Amino acid sequence: MSITSLKPLNLTFPDTWWRRNQMWVTPLLLLLPAAVVFTIFVIIPIFQSITLSFYDWDGINPKKWVGFSNYTELFGDEVFWKAIFNNIWWLFAFMLGPVFGLALALFLNQNVRGIRLAKSLFFFPFVISQVVVGLVFGWFFNSQFGLLNELLSHFGVEPLALIEGENTATFVVILAGLWPQVSYCMILYLTGLTAMNGEVIEAARMDGAKGWNLLWHIILPQLRPATFIAVVVSVVGALRSFDLVSIMTLGGPYNSSTVLAYMMYEQTFLNFRYGYGAAIATVLFIIMDVYIAFFLYSMLKREAR
Repeated sequence: MSITSLKPLNLTFPDTWWRRNQMWVTPLLLLLPAAVVFTIFVIIPIFQSITLSFYDWDGINPKKWVGFSNYTELFGDEVFWKAIFNNIWWLFAFMLGPVFGLALALFLNQNVRGIRLAKSLFFFPFVISQVVVGLVFGWFFNSQFGLLNELLSHFGVEPLALIEGENTATFVVILAGLWPQVSYCMILYLTGLTAMNGEVIEAARMDGAKGWNLLWHIILPQLRPATFIAVVVSVVGALRSFDLVSIMTLGGPYNSSTVLAYMMYEQTFLNFRYGYGAAIATVLFIIMDVYIAFFLYSMLKREAR
C-alpha cells in the first residue's frame, strides 16, 4: 500500500460540557482557593465587625442589641472628631510619599558607580520594623535626652518638647511614618522607570522635549500604574496608622495625637467596649473605601479621555 493511499485520521472528541465551558471554568477553578481564603479571612470578618457595631458587648457577657446607639455616641465624642482631624493630617502628609518617592527614584535611576549601595540605603527605612522606627524617632525628639535637643543645646537653644506637646506630637509621629513610606514609593517608581519604553523617551528628546515637559508628558504617563499603587498604599497606610502612635505617644498628650485605628484599639481592648470599637472600625472602613473609590473614579475618568 502506497503512502498516498493512506487516509488522514479523523479524530473526533465528544462534545462534552467541559469542552464547551473550559475556557471560563478553568480560571474560576484556579481562583477558587484564593477566593475561599479571602472570603473567610476578609469578607466575613468585615460583615461580622459591622454587625457587632450594633451591639453592646464587653467580650464576656451576652451581647445586647443597641441599634445605632454606638454611632450616636461616637459622633458626639470629641475624641472621635480629634482622631478624624488627625487622620486627615496623616492623609495630606502621606500624599507627599509618592512625590518624594518619585523625586528620589529619578535621582537614583542612573548608571553610575555605587548607585546600588545608595538605593539600598534609601530603601533601608522600609525594611526595618515600624517598632524600631517609632523608638528611634521617640528617642530623637525626646525633650529630656533626645539627640535633637542635644544638638540644639550647643547653639544655646532651649529644649523643645515636640513629642510631648499637644500641638506638635501628631506631626512628629507623621514624620516618623512618612520616612519609610517615601522609601516604599521610591522602590515602586524605580521599578516603573526600569520597565519604561526607552524608545519613546529618546524620540521625545529628539523632538526637543526636556526637563519638566519630558517628565509631565512622557515619563509620568508611563508611570501611572506605579502612581496608582503608591497612592493607594499611602492612603491605606495613613488611615490604618496605629503602631507608631502606640509606640511614640499612646495617643497623647490628652488624646491630641490619637487616630481612628488607635482609638478603636483603645476602646476595644483596653476599655472592653467591643461594639463601640467595631463602630469606629466601620467608620474607618467606610472612609477608606470612599477615598479609594474617588481616586479610582478620577483615574479611570482621566484614562478615558
